[in-house]
Amino acid sequence: MPSATPPITLAELPGRPCPIAASLEVVGERWSLLVVREIHLGNTRFSGIVRGTGAPRDRVAARLRALEAAGVVERRAYCDAPPRHDYHLTASGRALVPVLDALLAWGKEHAVAPTDPDRDRHLTVPKEPR
Repeated sequence: MPSATPPITLAELPGRPCPIAASLEVVGERWSLLVVREIHLGNTRFSGIVRGTGAPRDRVAARLRALEAAGVVERRAYCDAPPRHDYHLTASGRALVPVLDALLAWGKEHAVAPTDPDRDRHLTVPKEPR
Protein backbone atom coordinates (compact mmCIF):
# COMPACT_ATOMS: atom_id res chain seq x y z
CA MET A 1 0.00 0.00 0.00
CA PRO A 2 1.45 3.41 -0.91
CA SER A 3 2.03 5.80 1.93
CA ALA A 4 -0.28 8.74 2.36
CA THR A 5 0.74 12.12 1.03
CA PRO A 6 2.34 14.30 3.68
CA PRO A 7 -0.01 16.60 5.59
CA ILE A 8 -0.59 20.03 4.13
CA THR A 9 1.51 22.92 5.40
CA LEU A 10 -0.86 25.74 6.27
CA ALA A 11 1.56 28.40 5.05
CA GLU A 12 1.23 26.95 1.53
CA LEU A 13 -2.52 27.64 1.38
CA PRO A 14 -3.93 30.83 -0.14
CA GLY A 15 -6.09 33.21 1.84
CA ARG A 16 -6.65 32.60 5.54
CA PRO A 17 -4.79 29.34 6.15
CA CYS A 18 -6.51 27.07 8.67
CA PRO A 19 -7.27 23.38 9.19
CA ILE A 20 -10.63 23.80 7.41
CA ALA A 21 -8.82 24.97 4.28
CA ALA A 22 -6.36 22.08 4.61
CA SER A 23 -9.25 19.60 4.98
CA LEU A 24 -10.92 20.95 1.87
CA GLU A 25 -7.69 20.41 -0.07
CA VAL A 26 -8.14 16.69 0.67
CA VAL A 27 -11.92 16.15 0.57
CA GLY A 28 -13.38 19.38 -0.77
CA GLU A 29 -13.96 18.29 -4.36
CA ARG A 30 -17.65 17.56 -4.99
CA TRP A 31 -17.42 13.80 -5.33
CA SER A 32 -14.89 13.09 -2.56
CA LEU A 33 -17.25 12.91 0.40
CA LEU A 34 -19.83 11.04 -1.66
CA VAL A 35 -17.18 8.41 -2.43
CA VAL A 36 -16.40 8.20 1.31
CA ARG A 37 -20.15 7.93 2.02
CA GLU A 38 -20.55 5.03 -0.40
CA ILE A 39 -17.60 3.12 1.02
CA HIS A 40 -18.87 3.75 4.56
CA LEU A 41 -22.29 2.39 3.54
CA GLY A 42 -20.62 -0.78 2.28
CA ASN A 43 -20.31 -0.05 -1.43
CA THR A 44 -16.67 -1.04 -1.76
CA ARG A 45 -16.46 -1.95 -5.43
CA PHE A 46 -15.87 0.60 -8.15
CA SER A 47 -19.15 -0.04 -9.99
CA GLY A 48 -21.15 0.32 -6.78
CA ILE A 49 -19.39 3.56 -5.89
CA VAL A 50 -20.14 4.94 -9.36
CA ARG A 51 -23.78 3.88 -9.11
CA GLY A 52 -24.19 5.25 -5.57
CA THR A 53 -22.61 8.62 -6.24
CA GLY A 54 -24.03 9.16 -9.73
CA ALA A 55 -20.62 10.54 -10.68
CA PRO A 56 -18.95 9.88 -14.02
CA ARG A 57 -16.58 6.90 -13.92
CA ASP A 58 -13.52 9.06 -14.63
CA ARG A 59 -14.38 11.37 -11.71
CA VAL A 60 -14.80 8.43 -9.32
CA ALA A 61 -11.49 6.96 -10.50
CA ALA A 62 -9.75 10.32 -9.97
CA ARG A 63 -11.31 10.78 -6.51
CA LEU A 64 -10.36 7.26 -5.44
CA ARG A 65 -6.76 7.85 -6.53
CA ALA A 66 -6.61 11.16 -4.66
CA LEU A 67 -8.26 9.73 -1.54
CA GLU A 68 -5.89 6.77 -1.60
CA ALA A 69 -2.88 9.09 -1.98
CA ALA A 70 -4.16 11.14 0.97
CA GLY A 71 -4.53 8.02 3.12
CA VAL A 72 -8.34 8.24 3.37
CA VAL A 73 -9.05 4.99 1.49
CA GLU A 74 -7.06 1.89 0.70
CA ARG A 75 -7.36 -0.57 -2.17
CA ARG A 76 -7.47 -4.29 -1.49
CA ALA A 77 -7.21 -6.99 -4.13
CA TYR A 78 -10.15 -9.39 -4.22
CA CYS A 79 -9.35 -11.10 -7.54
CA ASP A 80 -6.02 -11.87 -9.21
CA ALA A 81 -7.15 -12.76 -12.72
CA PRO A 82 -8.22 -10.29 -13.89
CA PRO A 83 -6.85 -7.99 -11.18
CA ARG A 84 -9.73 -6.41 -9.26
CA HIS A 85 -9.74 -4.26 -6.15
CA ASP A 86 -12.26 -2.96 -3.70
CA TYR A 87 -11.93 0.08 -1.48
CA HIS A 88 -12.00 0.47 2.28
CA LEU A 89 -11.81 3.44 4.62
CA THR A 90 -8.63 3.83 6.63
CA ALA A 91 -8.71 5.23 10.16
CA SER A 92 -8.48 8.67 8.55
CA GLY A 93 -11.49 7.87 6.34
CA ARG A 94 -13.51 6.49 9.25
CA ALA A 95 -12.80 9.73 11.13
CA LEU A 96 -14.83 11.50 8.40
CA VAL A 97 -18.03 9.62 9.30
CA PRO A 98 -19.09 12.22 11.94
CA VAL A 99 -18.56 14.88 9.25
CA LEU A 100 -20.91 12.95 6.95
CA ASP A 101 -23.44 12.66 9.79
CA ALA A 102 -23.22 16.42 10.40
CA LEU A 103 -23.69 17.16 6.68
CA LEU A 104 -26.67 14.80 6.58
CA ALA A 105 -28.31 16.58 9.51
CA TRP A 106 -27.51 20.02 8.11
CA GLY A 107 -28.77 19.05 4.66
CA LYS A 108 -32.07 17.75 6.02
CA GLU A 109 -32.55 20.95 8.02
CA HIS A 110 -31.27 23.57 5.57
CA ALA A 111 -30.81 22.18 2.05
CA VAL A 112 -33.75 19.83 1.42
CA ALA A 113 -37.32 21.07 1.16
CA PRO A 114 -39.43 19.99 4.15
CA THR A 115 -42.00 18.61 1.67
CA ASP A 116 -39.50 16.43 -0.23
CA PRO A 117 -40.86 12.86 -0.02
CA ASP A 118 -37.33 11.42 0.10
CA ARG A 119 -36.13 13.73 2.89
CA ASP A 120 -36.25 11.13 5.67
CA ARG A 121 -35.36 8.09 3.60
CA HIS A 122 -32.50 6.12 5.10
CA LEU A 123 -29.36 5.62 3.07
CA THR A 124 -28.99 1.99 2.07
CA VAL A 125 -26.75 0.12 -0.28
CA PRO A 126 -28.14 -2.56 -2.58
CA LYS A 127 -26.24 -5.83 -2.59
CA GLU A 128 -23.79 -6.11 -5.44
CA PRO A 129 -23.65 -9.28 -7.51
CA ARG A 130 -20.56 -11.29 -6.63
